[in-house]
Amino acid sequence: MKKLKSALYGVISFGVLLLLWQLAITLTGSTRFPTPAAVIVRFFRSMIEPMGPYRLWGHVLWSLSRVMVGFCTAAALGIILGLTMGWFDTVRAIFKPLFDLLRPIAPLAWIPLAILWLGIEEKSKYFLIFIASFVPFTLNAYAGAVKTNRQLIGAAKMLGANDTQIFFKIVIPSAVPQIFSGAQVALSNAWMTMLAAEMIRSSYGIGWVIIAGQQVNDMPQMISGMIAIGMVGFLLATGMRLMERRLLVWNNQGR
Repeated sequence: MKKLKSALYGVISFGVLLLLWQLAITLTGSTRFPTPAAVIVRFFRSMIEPMGPYRLWGHVLWSLSRVMVGFCTAAALGIILGLTMGWFDTVRAIFKPLFDLLRPIAPLAWIPLAILWLGIEEKSKYFLIFIASFVPFTLNAYAGAVKTNRQLIGAAKMLGANDTQIFFKIVIPSAVPQIFSGAQVALSNAWMTMLAAEMIRSSYGIGWVIIAGQQVNDMPQMISGMIAIGMVGFLLATGMRLMERRLLVWNNQGR
């Protein structure tokens, strides 16, 4: 019942937004901004009619593929590095100051360097998405390892467990909730950074859809791209939360 009420409130809020949008256009008599109906029609039409080389869903898939390559690479490397930083003092002493420096740097600040180093084609996009995901993954894996219950580690040592067994049987499972928190931040960063990278230079992707619409003053196309961004972002975040809830049932920390 609670979920149904929440969904109903969501539908009402969207309805109010569309009503206010239409009302603003009617009262101002503006012809520069499209009506909700025009945008909705264009959004669904773009699913069956190509915009440039692909239909809208094709552009979405290209954007997602870029995000997944950078995100998964960052996950593999960042989680390993973060866990080792949290467990081995020497690794922590070497890398922790570096990540303290990298943490405040916004992913978009890397764009000029990425273009100079890798050009404006695909390599720079993958690099930017990787950087946007790598720092949150590493720091959250590190935080999860550091927060491991020391009493549990002490008990394991008393029972004869060696450092390797403790690392794999206690530290890694204890860090999983924190790693998922980092994954949510990393995925959000990756999605936003990918869009910015596509807007700078691309021949396909959701970022291209918006920029191509701007170049010909096609606002329904631009807003259709923005709607696709919001919908895909919502689905990604929801999928991550469901995965977390399923995998973390064992410790009651899945949300």
